[in-house]
Amino acid sequence: MANAFFSDLLATISERGRTLLRRDSADTKHDADGLIELCGALLSGRGEASGTAMAREVLDVYQELDAAGRRAFFEALVRDFGPDRQRLAKAIEAWRAKPADEDASALHFASEPRRQELIRRLNRAPGGTSDLVAMRADLLGMMNGHTDLAALDRDVSHLLSSWFNRGFLVLRRIDWSTPANILEKIIRYEAVHEISDWDDLRRRIDPVDRRCYAFFHPAMVDEPLIFVEVALTETIPGAIAPLLAVDRQYLPIEKARTAVFYSISNTQRGLGGISFGSFLIKQVVEELRRETPKLDTFVTLSPVPGFMPWLKQKDLPLSDEDREILKRLDDPKWFENPETTAQLRSVIEPLAAYYFLRARTPKGRLIDSVARFHLGNGARLERINWLGDLSPKGMRESAGVMVNYLYRLDDIEKNHEAYANDGEVVASGAVKKLLKGEGRRLLDMRLS
Repeated sequence: MANAFFSDLLATISERGRTLLRRDSADTKHDADGLIELCGALLSGRGEASGTAMAREVLDVYQELDAAGRRAFFEALVRDFGPDRQRLAKAIEAWRAKPADEDASALHFASEPRRQELIRRLNRAPGGTSDLVAMRADLLGMMNGHTDLAALDRDVSHLLSSWFNRGFLVLRRIDWSTPANILEKIIRYEAVHEISDWDDLRRRIDPVDRRCYAFFHPAMVDEPLIFVEVALTETIPGAIAPLLAVDRQYLPIEKARTAVFYSISNTQRGLGGISFGSFLIKQVVEELRRETPKLDTFVTLSPVPGFMPWLKQKDLPLSDEDREILKRLDDPKWFENPETTAQLRSVIEPLAAYYFLRARTPKGRLIDSVARFHLGNGARLERINWLGDLSPKGMRESAGVMVNYLYRLDDIEKNHEAYANDGEVVASGAVKKLLKGEGRRLLDMRLS
């Protein structure tokens, strides 16, 4: 209610400001040039009401622009809304003449691009935070490897990181009593295992042995930022199908010993690079431990989205025989043939172990984004699961391979440090064993 009251108050202020501005803005051009003029006026200094209304006007005009107009707007922000060079030069001279903390502070503020203050003022508009997140999604789409808009993206992401830090995020459980508009978004945003309909959603969030949690922000109260689906089980699962089965038997809560994080979905592209996942998992673990003290194992059942593209590399060192075996992956029903399945397993499982423990990008990073996420959070690579996901997506992305990452609370910090400082993948003996014996000999031949 407090948030709703505050939003209504801001809207009232903004509407009064709009009334004051209507005559001034009647001739405003609704194109990139007109939008830049509005931004200049917003930065020139206005009263609270008129400034809030003008910020809303800027965001509304932006939404009317086509893709070319939006790119022209972004380019103008990079070109014309950088630091005040004259002010910055004076601050540099003052610092050189007499370095002091006060001068350093002045230098810091003088070096700030004007577009950062513009973004702050836009954020004051009713709905401004949500619109800025959407605007950054547009920006990321236009960058696509190009660097000409990188300075603008750094400024936007810097401010969004401050506004979306852990202190502002609210953890809420999603269940069947959650408002329908939010449940609808859970269905739409699910990015790992598609939710087919409302019945499918209910099977994931309503039974006694299922949970779903999401982070929300006070400025976007009906928008889940990231959510995680959890299955409570007796043991660590090796396949996703039993967890999602329509006719599965529910597990009495007193028998649950394992919490399985089987789907984590980020929902806002505009918040890309601003990580909430580690906070989400750690807080959900604490919630589950308070609710169900007998839980003693916290583990994921994770996809391996980068594995199949890696297997398909032409320069992957393999014997001719093994390369021929891998060609059988092109048959969409290969896993229905026991002989083919056995041959592929003998080749793919050692390769999967190598993929996680040894393979790297040219920049020295782990190839798989999910692996980077969980290992960076301090998890241990616990198990590689052969044919863990037989869905079309699972077969297409990872040849059906899934993995378990184990979150052992006493080891999280140590594992994180090992990965962050030394690039070490902390793995169980079962995973390492795939690189020993016959598997190690083959890998030495193929990949050394």
